[in-house]
This record gives sequence, C-alpha cells and structure tokens, in this order.
Amino acid sequence: MVSDAQIDALANHLVEGLISRGVIKPKADASELVACVIELMSANFETEAQIEDEAERMAAEQARLNRGLDADRLRVMIKQRLAEKKGFTL
Repeated sequence: MVSDAQIDALANHLVEGLISRGVIKPKADASELVACVIELMSANFETEAQIEDEAERMAAEQARLNRGLDADRLRVMIKQRLAEKKGFTL
C-alpha cells in the first residue's frame, strides 16, 4: 500500500511538473490542484486495495474447495475480472 506521504509527494511532483513545463495553465492555486490530485489518487489506491482484498478472499475460498488450483493465478484472474466489472483499470 502507498503511504499518505508518498501520495502527497507524488501529487506535488505531478502538479509542479505539469505547471513548470507549461502543460497546464492553472486557473486555481497549485495547492488546490494538488489537493484534488491527492483525493483522486487516494480513492484510486483504496479501490485497488478493495479489489485486491476481495480477490484474495475469493481465491482462498476456491483454493480450499479445489485443492488442485493455483491460488496465485486464480487470484490474479479474479482481480482482473473484478476490476473489469467495476470499470477499474489495473
């Protein structure tokens, strides 16, 4: 999982980089843009963690029922399907 400090640093780097390169011309204060990016990134990481947890639970359940299954491969496949259903890009 990514820490809050890492998300803050990444959001600051992203916004400052886009502004300094002239890719965006902000109509709001840079700190407001950083706050928006932090919010979006945090929500994205939270959704990914939820998908990961659900895939882990489902794979463990199926592995208990079917001893011959590769739980790691099954978890990856379940995670991809869950992400697809939610319209989430991994």
